[in-house]
Amino acid sequence: MAIRITCINKDSGNHANRHTAISRLGWIQDGTSDKKYNTRLEMYDFVKDGGRAYVLDSQGDKAYLMTAITVGGTKYVKTVADETRADNLLSLPEC
Repeated sequence: MAIRITCINKDSGNHANRHTAISRLGWIQDGTSDKKYNTRLEMYDFVKDGGRAYVLDSQGDKAYLMTAITVGGTKYVKTVADETRADNLLSLPEC
């Protein structure tokens, strides 16, 4: 079953990649109303291990998360590119 990312928290500091500033992601599992939270690294492992997580865009379309690693080795998640210019994950509200 997939999970829908509903909010994010960013840590303070100067980050070369805005996605690595995400420290925590809030989510709801499809078919439930339970809200849970995971760190960026926990979500990275979840997606890397085959878990499906997505963000709903303004039209209600799903943008799925994928894993990535910076040149410096920092692991993070981001949404698969779609037709919108806005970043679906970074556009979410703070948890």
